Amino acid sequence: MNAGVGRLALEVQLASFAGPALTEEWARLLEEGLGGICLFGSNLTGTLDSVAELVREIRSCRPSALVATDEEGGDVTRLHTRTASPVPGAAVLGAVDSVALTRSVGLAVGAELASVGIDLALGPVADVNSNPDNPVIGTRSFGADPVLVARHVVAWVSGLQEAGVAACVKHFPGHGDTGQDSHLTLPVLPAEASLVRGRELVPFAAAVEAGAASVMTSHILVPAVDPDLPATLSAPVLSLLRDDLGYDGAIVSDALDMAGASAGRGIPEAAVRALAAGCDLLCIGPDKPASLVREVQAAVVAAVESGRLPAARLVEAAARAGRIRRAGGVPGVLPEPEALVAAARQACEIEGQLPDLAGARVVSVETEANIAVGAGRWGLSPDVVVDAGAALPSGPVVVQVRDAHRRPEVAAALAAHPGPLVVVEWGWPGPRTGWEDASHARICTRGNGQPSIAAVGGLLREAGWSR
Repeated sequence: MNAGVGRLALEVQLASFAGPALTEEWARLLEEGLGGICLFGSNLTGTLDSVAELVREIRSCRPSALVATDEEGGDVTRLHTRTASPVPGAAVLGAVDSVALTRSVGLAVGAELASVGIDLALGPVADVNSNPDNPVIGTRSFGADPVLVARHVVAWVSGLQEAGVAACVKHFPGHGDTGQDSHLTLPVLPAEASLVRGRELVPFAAAVEAGAASVMTSHILVPAVDPDLPATLSAPVLSLLRDDLGYDGAIVSDALDMAGASAGRGIPEAAVRALAAGCDLLCIGPDKPASLVREVQAAVVAAVESGRLPAARLVEAAARAGRIRRAGGVPGVLPEPEALVAAARQACEIEGQLPDLAGARVVSVETEANIAVGAGRWGLSPDVVVDAGAALPSGPVVVQVRDAHRRPEVAAALAAHPGPLVVVEWGWPGPRTGWEDASHARICTRGNGQPSIAAVGGLLREAGWSR
């Protein structure tokens, strides 16, 4: 293996190991030039001090290594899976529509990440969630209006990067108008090219103008631009970012273990194709063995040696990846908890009249969260947990659901309950199809997070809930 090319083939990888400890095998990869480590839930099982210690260990092997994580606030947190995020998520911020608040949240997230040494946040989400049935974006989006989404993406990026943490705006060219999850399959964005430019690209154009350090691709098919390849592997789609929007920063792939990218071709082949299409940093996916990094390295080297991947493209990708890190940063603090709870309450939409909830029990309907959100605390602590579609307990109940409009079996169980019933929707607020009974009230939270949990608790207590 050509030593220079072999090192470059490591420098363009953002990989992830399993568990809270850095093994000798992973330390060796870092010493040889591995571009960075993305920390996922299995890595972050302890206190923030333990996270900081792990990051220090990574940097002791390669001081210039990127350390990244998904920290969006609201539904998606890696640092606070046991307690829920201390800040509201994108949909709450979009509903409140205060760019000052959004910027302060971005700054607070950046300050916390910087305090433990993490220098790349895989966020914010710039997808315009125009499809209410979207199973993977939903409340991670600032909203369904591209102009609103754009101004809040800019605010969040500005706050985050002021704290010295690089932003990775995602998922280009826009995953919002899809009805499938790219972790599991290859979704299709059905929009015409003119609509893609006038809707999907608007927040990304604003992010480019705001100086976002990096942009993450999506594993979706955009037939109006490229009918054959997912965006991550498509030069025509990525040229919209490079040429049309004039972006010269780093393009980061979404995780290549996702089915939308590697199903039927494998991760090493997807890595080569992503580089050839214009990606600069390859996110490999969570909890993978070190041997996979070696396989990707070997595939990239072979592609260069065969002429399939120009050496200049690999050199360019490694250089862009190496420029992601931000310098310095200013201290940021979490906005006052009372202000965050007030904002979360403002974002809550109450449909119908809340009944007398004296003696009401909280019932959580167990539905699997999408992979991006992952396992973690959501909603109020329940008194009862039931499977989706199971009969609800009798008497007054507060039923916690996620995306009930996408699950007919949940709607049927809600419709069968005689009440009093309050449904707390923690997902994207879709139509009340199948349970339109006017006696059933609904609170739409627009996402999870400690401020939203506190806001919903306050609303319920005003209606007589005693906990």
